[in-house]
Amino acid sequence: LTFLPLDRSRLCHRNLPNPAMGTKKKTKPSRGRKKPRTSADQALALDYVRAWAHPTPPPEPSADAVDGFLPPHAARMACGGGANVLFELHSHSNHSDGFLSPSALVERAHRNGVKVLALTDHDTMAGIPEAMSAAHKCGIRIIPGVEISALHSPREIPGAGEPVHILAYYGMCGPSRFDELDNMLLNIREGRYLRAKNMLAKLNSLKVPIKWEHVTKIAGEGVAPGRLHIARALVEAGYVDNVRQAFNKYLGNDGPAYAT
Repeated sequence: LTFLPLDRSRLCHRNLPNPAMGTKKKTKPSRGRKKPRTSADQALALDYVRAWAHPTPPPEPSADAVDGFLPPHAARMACGGGANVLFELHSHSNHSDGFLSPSALVERAHRNGVKVLALTDHDTMAGIPEAMSAAHKCGIRIIPGVEISALHSPREIPGAGEPVHILAYYGMCGPSRFDELDNMLLNIREGRYLRAKNMLAKLNSLKVPIKWEHVTKIAGEGVAPGRLHIARALVEAGYVDNVRQAFNKYLGNDGPAYAT
């Protein structure tokens, strides 16, 4: 045998077999290895995604389902139609226009099989700490979120444009620039107070007087009042039969008492 001098700097040790050790064949991974089993939660999630991708028409809800105000898909679920929701990415507590406290909302979601819940109150994240504490006890996951009231104005005309609600979702640590976001949301909430007063003034001109104290009592302490609170005040005052009628007759986007 003739050995030639080698430039070791150009060699990679993993490409050179050791003559003293002989050559070893690479072992191929066994084809008989079992794949990890799918957990019950994963299987349920897959079933839910398939049902979402290929829906079957559920039964129609009754006319009086939940005061006649829920959207069709939610009303059908309230009446027992459709499968359980595993991921609820849009929910409100009584920190905005929801009926339940954050902890009660989490408990109800847990009872109904929800695994991941996003709390997205209007223009506030004040309910997130309470929701996360309750979720820890229930064993479900909370996505911190908020529904931001905005106006889309292509021409950037102040005060003009189409109302747009932006759903924002954050990691478990919340917004990275929380103070900046909180100041912006505070400005929006202050605008909600002005808007509610404008709607009450319009209702008063329509001979449908509603007291400001009535609306703020329904909204709760420190909660910026919204249209739903005014609608509930109209129901309690006897001007309409239900919340849906309040929106159809007065508070809808084209209604005589609507204000941006």
